[in-house]
Amino acid sequence: MKIDTEIRHVTKPGANLFLELGFSAEEAKRLQTASHKQINDTRQLKEQLMSELADWIEQHHLKQAEAAKILMVSRPRVSDVVNKKTAKFTIDTLVEMLNRVGKPVRLAIG
Repeated sequence: MKIDTEIRHVTKPGANLFLELGFSAEEAKRLQTASHKQINDTRQLKEQLMSELADWIEQHHLKQAEAAKILMVSRPRVSDVVNKKTAKFTIDTLVEMLNRVGKPVRLAIG
């Protein structure tokens, strides 16, 4: 069985993917704006959770290796948290890490 792996189309950086998918110009712009907002909101939430973890590590004067044992992750993962590498984490993972250190996360809407 032969699998076709040929790339037929590449969306250029900055292009509106929704427009290329065939949405009307108005709808594509609306969808792109909404997706950028959602991505930004998610990034900001992850940064807030990471800041809480980094503050906890600092307040307890922990080295990254010590924090890693408590958080049950590798030392490089702690480094990624401290350096706010948001793309490397899901919100669930960050919430779980905060729970491990006794900082439960509560969701407020509105």
